[in-house]
Amino acid sequence: MKRPTLLIVVVALVVAAGAAWLLWGGSGAKPTAQQAVSGPYTVQFSAEHPRVGANTFAVAVTGPAPEAVTVAPVMAQMGHALAPVPAGPDGPGRFRAADVGLPMAGQWEITVSLRGPAGPAQVVFPVLVK
Repeated sequence: MKRPTLLIVVVALVVAAGAAWLLWGGSGAKPTAQQAVSGPYTVQFSAEHPRVGANTFAVAVTGPAPEAVTVAPVMAQMGHALAPVPAGPDGPGRFRAADVGLPMAGQWEITVSLRGPAGPAQVVFPVLVK
């Protein structure tokens, strides 16, 4: 009688540990930092631990100073395209888009759009959300 009970307890503990790892320890996405060039702009994009829910994205631009910067998340596999979020100034050549909501885990593409005296530009950055 004791042997089946012990086996059930061990299996339950393994399942609980696996679920805890998936929900807390294994679900945190890694920080991402990427750079690309579009026209006269060099754009650096970073996201601290992209996740489901509200995210903050940082954008640094070298080259001509843009008048406006937006970020627009798209999840092509699922047909999700979210409204562009304006990125506010965060220092010289630096912008921050806060509360960018991503509704589900998976591969997202974040389109950074710039508008300024040197003309418009767009750069797309892949982001894995866990």
